[in-house]
Amino acid sequence: MISIIKYLTLIFLLLVPSLLMADEDEQIIRQANQDYSSGLYNNAIAGYLEVLDKGVESAELYYNLGNAYFKVNDMACAILFFERAKRLNYYDEDINHNLQVANNRIVDKINEVPVIFYKQWWSRLYNLLGVNAWAKLNITILVIFMIFVLVYFIARTIIIRKAAFWLGITMFVFALFSFGFALQKYKSFHTHNQAIVFSPSITIKSSPAENSVDLFVVHEGTKVKILDSIGDWREIKIANGSVGWIQQSAISVI
Repeated sequence: MISIIKYLTLIFLLLVPSLLMADEDEQIIRQANQDYSSGLYNNAIAGYLEVLDKGVESAELYYNLGNAYFKVNDMACAILFFERAKRLNYYDEDINHNLQVANNRIVDKINEVPVIFYKQWWSRLYNLLGVNAWAKLNITILVIFMIFVLVYFIARTIIIRKAAFWLGITMFVFALFSFGFALQKYKSFHTHNQAIVFSPSITIKSSPAENSVDLFVVHEGTKVKILDSIGDWREIKIANGSVGWIQQSAISVI
């Protein structure tokens, strides 16, 4: 009896600090939301950032922070946090709309390289669910697959066994696809290879050196893809396919 009480006491002591911290974070977010509604955008930004510094992450938090930066006309930060919100909730209409509005406010209007139709379909399917949702779907499909396998071995009629066999094969194929999506999503989510330019105007170089050839100029708020890194330099690609080198200090990773 005493050991059970000690165990429950230990669990209580472990849970209480985390619950108190969660409640404190919620209070900070509520105050930041009130500050935003009152037009105190810098106060709202400070509140949201305080919660982020504690390791809290959500699409809603990034979205609210992006809106606050948009209100103070800091488009680079607004785009950065809208992009981070989009990573967590790819198809959210509000996030995508506000991101598009913010992108319309920056200097660079870069036309994206057209994507082949089947890659567009694959991307839409891939982004349909988040990493956790794909993983849960994969587990669910595997459970269904195992049920069909069990039915196949215990069924006594040929019709049921055939049905269980082909349905099991179908579920196995779906399981492979969902596992592939979950794995790819996981790797993509933990590979931060996209960034936003934070320099008002910067020249992209042909190699990682100040005295190298100037290629083109990008401005604050432009989204780039990081291809490689050497020291303090990053090789980047912009939406139209142009590639060059930029100093790390000029960008912020999404």
